[in-house]
Amino acid sequence: MAKLTLAKTAYSTHAGRRIASIDVFRALTMFLMVFVNDLWTGKDIPRWLDHASATADGMGFADTIFPAFLFLVGLSLPFAFESRISKGQSKPVIFGHILLRSLALIVMGFFQMNLERYSDHALLPEYLWEILITLAFFLIWLDYPKGEGKRKLKLWLQITGVAVLILMAVLYKGNNLQGETVWMNHYWWGILGLIGWAYLSCGILLLVFGERLIPLICFFVFFVFFNAAMRSGWPGFMEPLHRGIDMFGLGDASNASLTMSGVIIAIIYRKLRQKQAQLMVLLIAIAGLFFAFGFGTRPLWGISKIRATPSWTMICSAISILVFCLLIIFVDKKGKESWFSAIKPAGTSTLTCYLLPYFYYAIFITLIGIRLPMFVRTGEMGIIKSLAFALLIVLITGWLEKKKLRLKI
Repeated sequence: MAKLTLAKTAYSTHAGRRIASIDVFRALTMFLMVFVNDLWTGKDIPRWLDHASATADGMGFADTIFPAFLFLVGLSLPFAFESRISKGQSKPVIFGHILLRSLALIVMGFFQMNLERYSDHALLPEYLWEILITLAFFLIWLDYPKGEGKRKLKLWLQITGVAVLILMAVLYKGNNLQGETVWMNHYWWGILGLIGWAYLSCGILLLVFGERLIPLICFFVFFVFFNAAMRSGWPGFMEPLHRGIDMFGLGDASNASLTMSGVIIAIIYRKLRQKQAQLMVLLIAIAGLFFAFGFGTRPLWGISKIRATPSWTMICSAISILVFCLLIIFVDKKGKESWFSAIKPAGTSTLTCYLLPYFYYAIFITLIGIRLPMFVRTGEMGIIKSLAFALLIVLITGWLEKKKLRLKI
């Protein structure tokens, strides 16, 4: 969500400089994702920080993080394609790259999703299965050093990783909604899988249409309309379209609309980056339009992340646009990138940062049983604890990055 915003990417202007605001946006989003994902370990955490329930008409702070990540996937795509094209890569090569990267995310998401229904009757305990699949991800997608003498080692390690995943799939047992023991199944795609499908669809559209705004805006409108149609109840004649789109993992198209909004904003940024006043006015106007749509249609389906309503997608897109505007001002224009230096590894080794907590929870909480005292995990102290945990994960990510241990897809 460039390495799909999940690995270090070379976002550059025509002058060859990285776009610091995008790097910082990605680092900040990943840091906050680790933070909100750790809130479950606490008690009496303020409700406004957590996810809103499926029946609620509203959203908490946590409900804005994943859509920001999807927005960043789109925001990164035009710069990533520019970088690859400048290196002489053809469209078929880039298309193959899109497919492989999407497949990696979908596979990881599928395995992680099946963790949610892991059965006590499985041969391996859940924590061990979780550790082994995460270790396999590292073996397969580690950013291995280049060199003739190291290719054979890389190949054998990747083969080992694939073999571990296959073995874990064979040994898997889960529970379905009826409480029956079943094999690995598709209930949803998991966070990484959803990112993979959105990246695949929007990446292909950008590859086909280039940076022509009109067709890309038309697809964005289509995704929003599709999402709205699903939340409103399907007209019978649209059911085949629904099945076709769902077959490609797009579900209700909410994730694709968030990602495509990032693509469009990135193209606008590239066209107007030398005219910052016009750029700011246009981006703020677009955010205002999205807010108006989101709150204006709220009576139709409510604001809900779990139900993925159009109001939620548009409001979250608007928030992401405004955050990007602020970062352009403070980071790109005023040069305040150093304010975010502590969390920089979350933006340069993002997938590594996302996966490390899986090791921590499985080893320290489940296997060893280490938990901080309840007073440290309650209320305001619980919030501070989760922030400290997120910072610790980022620092470990940075240390691993210096040791050349980071994932790259």
